[in-house]
Amino acid sequence: MRVIVVALAFAALGGCGGHPLPPNGVIQADLGDWRYWRFQRVLDVEVWVPNNKAEAFTASYVPLAAERTGHPADKDLVNVFVTRYSTDLGVLRETVKFARRLAAEQGYQVDEGKIGGARALTINGHGESWVMWPAKGYVVKVGGRGRETVPSNLVASYADRYPSDLPGGVLEGPLPPGPDDKPKEEKQPYDPNNPTPDLDKYDPNKSKLPAKHNE
Repeated sequence: MRVIVVALAFAALGGCGGHPLPPNGVIQADLGDWRYWRFQRVLDVEVWVPNNKAEAFTASYVPLAAERTGHPADKDLVNVFVTRYSTDLGVLRETVKFARRLAAEQGYQVDEGKIGGARALTINGHGESWVMWPAKGYVVKVGGRGRETVPSNLVASYADRYPSDLPGGVLEGPLPPGPDDKPKEEKQPYDPNNPTPDLDKYDPNKSKLPAKHNE
């Protein structure tokens, strides 16, 4: 019985960080001085991955002082979006493409760094500030409108449940491989005792391929 109990406990943790994955994607509870405000299921998925079904959830948090007023302003709110995918295929690649489009086409300042213990993308501009990262089968986005910073302790709470899968240098380097990318075939070193004909340069008028012998 003990083995079964341990196995079930590990499954509940989801294999991520030291906390169980929230059933609705987002944490529907207070996080330190940040009070849980509201939950919503989101119909539109921001980072769309081809052939990978997804659903999204959002939660809002407010500082204790703003909660006591009963009417927190938009700048007081920190929103967290969690998108859950059917598989991990293509999630990293499409997240990086999304961030690059924000920088190139919509004028946001996009940088890469470590926030709240997670390697993530920071997105600032147009009166918004966000921290975003891909995890295994998820994309997490924390921030809000009317904000200049994103609380690192909120980022850390989510990064503990959804560890970042973002490698370094993704904004400048080549795009991460997608599900349809095939590894390049390695070229075999030249062997003078057993040369391989280059069929792309083969001219039948000048040379003749060796005949195959049946064994």
